[in-house]
Amino acid sequence: MDDRMSNVDPKLLELLVCPLTKGRLSYDRTHNELISESARLAYPIRDGVPIMLISEARKIEE
Repeated sequence: MDDRMSNVDPKLLELLVCPLTKGRLSYDRTHNELISESARLAYPIRDGVPIMLISEARKIEE
């Protein structure tokens, strides 16, 4: 995957919220995921598209 596909547009990040908590998301460049700290979920980004489905999210373990 090239750098263009692994970056999230900051404007898009401002608009997207966690579908579970409606809280803000942060971008994890290392794992190419959007992180919801409040829900402890990581939403994958595939081919440059955030997959905002709770069923597709990875649970973040402490």
